[in-house]
Order: sequence, then structure tokens, then C-alpha cells
Amino acid sequence: MNRLFYITMLILLPCSIYGQDVYDLKRCIEIGLQQNYDIRIIRNEQLISDNNTTLANAGYLPSVDLSAGYSGTLNNVEQKLSSGETNKNNGVNNQNLNAGINLSWTVFDGFKIQTNYSRLKELQQMGETNTRITIENFIADLSTEYYNYIQQNIRLNNLKYAVKLSKERLRIVEARYLIGSSSRLDYQQAKVDFNADSSKLIQQYEVLFTSRVQLNKLMSVSDVEQQVTLIDTVINYNPLLNREDIWTKTKSSNSLLKLTQHYRQLSELDLKNVLSQNYPYLKLNAGYGYAKNIYDTGSYDWQKTMGFNYGVTIGMNLFNGNRKRQKQNAKLEIENRRLESEQLELSIKTSLANMWMAYQNNMQLVNLEKENVETAYENYDIAIDRYKLGDLSGIELREAQNSLFAADERLVQAMYNTKLCEISLNQLSGQIISYTGY
Repeated sequence: MNRLFYITMLILLPCSIYGQDVYDLKRCIEIGLQQNYDIRIIRNEQLISDNNTTLANAGYLPSVDLSAGYSGTLNNVEQKLSSGETNKNNGVNNQNLNAGINLSWTVFDGFKIQTNYSRLKELQQMGETNTRITIENFIADLSTEYYNYIQQNIRLNNLKYAVKLSKERLRIVEARYLIGSSSRLDYQQAKVDFNADSSKLIQQYEVLFTSRVQLNKLMSVSDVEQQVTLIDTVINYNPLLNREDIWTKTKSSNSLLKLTQHYRQLSELDLKNVLSQNYPYLKLNAGYGYAKNIYDTGSYDWQKTMGFNYGVTIGMNLFNGNRKRQKQNAKLEIENRRLESEQLELSIKTSLANMWMAYQNNMQLVNLEKENVETAYENYDIAIDRYKLGDLSGIELREAQNSLFAADERLVQAMYNTKLCEISLNQLSGQIISYTGY
């Protein structure tokens, strides 16, 4: 949990990063940890859990009340004496004044107080785990968009290069057409292909803009359209991940698994609360008070008392009709939490297996597509030389160009997919916080 504390400290520290223009992943994460609304909300919820974890909230401490009051009566009184005489008094006004301080303290109630305090501490730990889950999800989302932005920049450069090649082909065929060595059909087709590549380039600018806006949104930057210049220009991934190491870390550090453990512990504490009804309870009370009674009739005008009062109450609930049902339900809740934990572990194991297979396959695809790109460039160089000599048609040159662009596309997609697998594997194993550099 130390890394979590380092990250939450980052949220509180002032940052002077806004004067800089170049971003790397760590800096983007730092900005987001300071600004992201989901993280700020979950941190406030964690602080609420921290504030609730007190001895007083659990019931360990006594309660002290200060009270004061005034009351009075206005009556018509008629009394018949033993002598046979009758006394009548109308408008008799009796008054009472009182003030006091009282202490009430439940010393023991079948370990319920201790259980409540354990429950509050468990909820506090759940708050920390929920904060960690939110941070991990944020880092995964931001990292995904960060590398998507790199991917879209690479695609933009590839499309710029494709437009450049199409423009060169159009220049050559236009020159040939003007001197009569090429048909108008070849010229028109070269122009269509050039316009098609230019259209793709224009569309790519929109895709890149959308990715930039999303990246700024994740960082909660007020100007979502601000320019973002990244240090990284290629998608680098870690090819040395170890499956057994990832699974070991997943079982010990996966935040969702930890959360299910907290829920199971809460269910066990609920059972302890039910069982606390089988024990007696002990309560203490004490106080100091002042009272004054003012009489309108009688042998004296007023009476005043002042002093201490104290008492002890011992009791035990023998039967309430619900204890057996509550106990059965609490045990069933514990069983459900156990089953949910096993179900989640199986689901995570399945996700890990699928993600690991995708990670391995995409790394192989990257190596394969790198070879394809080299071959496609060599093929295009040969094709353009032959085209300049007139030994190759425009359609064949276009096919070579399309093959080159498709190879570039497949390579960047494979590299991006591999990076996504790495991000997901690190998130599953609870290691994605390492992207912060702490």
C-alpha cells in the first residue's frame, strides 16, 4: 500500500508542470492524479471512512448530557379532611425548576462494541482499496489513451508519407501525359488515388484531435483542445513479462480480490454482531442535579434538592424471535462472499489466460510485421524505379504503395495491441502503479 500513499501525496502537492510543453506518461499521470474528478471524489469518500473510524463512533465512550427544565401546574384543589371539613383552593400554582448533568456508559454489550470498531476499521481499509481501484483504472485508461495518441500520430505520419508518394506518382504521370507518353486514364487514376490518400489524411487529423481531447479530458485539463506534445514517438512495450510472476502478484495484489476479502470479513463481523445477543449487557449511569419545587399551598413554600445519582444496570435478552433467523442469514452471507471470491478469482484467471495469449501472439505479429514492412519498402523502391522507367503500370505501383501502407498499419496496430495487453496484465497483477515511477 506504500505506492498508494505516494500517489495520494502527489495529489496534495503543488505542481509547476503547466509551464512545460512536452509530456511523457509519468507527467500525464501526475497531472491526472491532481485534477481527475473521479479520484478527487473517491479520496473524499476515503476521508469520510477515516473520520468514521473512531472509538466514539464504535460506542466505546460514554455520553454526557446537560439538561435544564421548568414546569408548572395551575389547578383547582378540593380536599375533604377526616374531620368532615372541606378545603377548597382555586388557582393553585405549583412550579418545578431542574438542571443537571448525566453520564451514561455501556461498558459491555456482548462484544458488540468491539465488533463495531473492527467493522469501522474494515470499512476504512475498503476505502483505501476503492481508492486504489479508482487510481489503477485511471492509470490504465490514461495509459491506453496516451499510447493511442502515439498510434494516431504514427498513422498521421504514415498517411503523410502515402500522400507524398501519391503526389510524386501524380507528378510523373502528369509530366508524361503532357508530353503524350501516358494516357488520360492513367493521369485521372493517379489523381483519384492522390485525392483518396489526401482524404484519409484529413480524416486522420480528426481522429488525432479526438484522441488529444480525450487525453486532456482524462487529465481534467480545462482547455481540452490544448496541444499535447509527447516525448514518446514510438510504442515501446515490455517483452519480458513472466506469466507465473504475474499470477503470483495477482493473487497477492489484485485490488478486486482484496475488495472481496473485505466484504467477506464484513459478513463475518455481522455474524459476530448477531452472536453478541447471547451475552449479557452492563450499563453505568451517574449524574449531578439540582431541583427546586415551589408550592402554592401546603405546610412549606418550596423544596430544593441538590446532589449525585448513580446506578448500574445488568441485563440479558432472553428471546426476541429473530435471533435464529439473523444467525442463519449471516452464515449464508459469509458463504455467498466466499463463493463470490472464488468466482472472481476464476474470472481473473480466465482474463489472465486470454490476455497472456493475446500478448504472446501480438509480439509475434510485431516481429512478423516488421519483416513485412522492410519487404514492402524494398518492393516499393523497386516498383517506383520500374515505374519511372516505364516498365510498371500505375495500377501495379498503386498496389505496391497500398501494400506498404497496409504493412505499416498492421505493424502499428500490433504494437499498440501488445501495449494494451501489457497494461491489462499489469492492472490484473496490481503493478500498474509502477507507471507513475514510484
